[in-house]
Amino acid sequence: MKILVTGSAGALGRNLVENLKAIRDGKNRTRPNLTVTDIYEYDCDSSSADLDRFCADCDFIVHAAGVNRPKETSEFMEGNFGFTSQLLDTLRKHQNRCPILITSSVQATLSGRFGNSEYGRSKRAGEELMFRYGEQTGAPVYVYRFENMVGKWIRPRYNSAVATFCYCIARGEPITVNDRSTVLEMVFFDDLCEEIYDCMEGRPHRCRYPAAGETVDGRVYGGAEACPDPNGRYCHCPVKHRATLGEIVDLLQKFRDFPQNSFVPNLREGSFEKKLHAMYLSYLPAEATIFDYRMNVDQRGSFTELIKTPDRGQVSVNISKPGITKGQHWHQSKNEIFIVVQGRGLIQMRNLKDGTTEEYEVSGDRIQGVWMKPGWTHNIINLSETEDLVTVMWANETLNKANPDTYFEPVTPKNE
Repeated sequence: MKILVTGSAGALGRNLVENLKAIRDGKNRTRPNLTVTDIYEYDCDSSSADLDRFCADCDFIVHAAGVNRPKETSEFMEGNFGFTSQLLDTLRKHQNRCPILITSSVQATLSGRFGNSEYGRSKRAGEELMFRYGEQTGAPVYVYRFENMVGKWIRPRYNSAVATFCYCIARGEPITVNDRSTVLEMVFFDDLCEEIYDCMEGRPHRCRYPAAGETVDGRVYGGAEACPDPNGRYCHCPVKHRATLGEIVDLLQKFRDFPQNSFVPNLREGSFEKKLHAMYLSYLPAEATIFDYRMNVDQRGSFTELIKTPDRGQVSVNISKPGITKGQHWHQSKNEIFIVVQGRGLIQMRNLKDGTTEEYEVSGDRIQGVWMKPGWTHNIINLSETEDLVTVMWANETLNKANPDTYFEPVTPKNE
């Protein structure tokens, strides 16, 4: 399949093009039914000759070009309607009836707060032009009305509050939030790309837009919300996220504070937090990309907490000098895994209930994990006379200083 992407230098276009390249080059194997042979990139720096050549040869078009922050209001219609007309006229010239996916906006509903949107009117005009083209030529037309698009590579201080917040918070610059309770409905570029692939494979998610106040299956719609409908005129990306501006800013500030406290939020698969975290990291400046950990150092070596989580414990690294023994304690319910990655060590444990002992000699030459079991006092000894012992340690909970669940007890009692 030869794919033309208009607006290829924009944030959505750039994300899509780079993803399509990964499919074309066999690096992304998640879409075995999608074969990409050529990607034609068209943007404001391209020529009319480029457009003519691309339209003559392409098999599918993703029309993402548009104007959303013009100097003059008239540029909305020129960019969002005028260029769409030029694109369709060029396709007619070459009698190319390939499928076209156009990226519109929920503002095109002209409902609610979008009722007087010049941008929305221009997008609506482009939609209607596209529908008429499909009726006249028989070309498959897919009109997607997207919500706030978010993700990497959006220009900050332009048309995305989320991108601006990411950029400024990553740099310690001030931000302005007029109303923390304002709700944004967002769709991330990675999810948009997956929906576009579905469409290319002939499986778009169809929808319609009920009038404000209309009830469908017990839900009252607000006029700018997609209602899934297999026979709907429009298409939408079903994976969306809603959050208030306050929630977004609070999360971004937690991400910013990671170098100080090592805490990461719950980044479960598919969650808004995980996607926003990835977006935030894409805006880090060079000086914030590298950071120091606070090392707890003494004559025995060092202990450094690397990552803490709300519900999955923490990961630390322990460095023991030659001949040093560390540990000599037990836990009621806390449990750990010790993983030696450098040097040679001996892990000793004793069951406080019946005195049973266990020993494990471990080495960085063979990566193994050893459980520190509740009710067993344990230690780790550096067996080397010259080399540091480096151990990665996972604990099932972060340290609670008010109740550390750690009790000193030598593995080998003094009377032995």
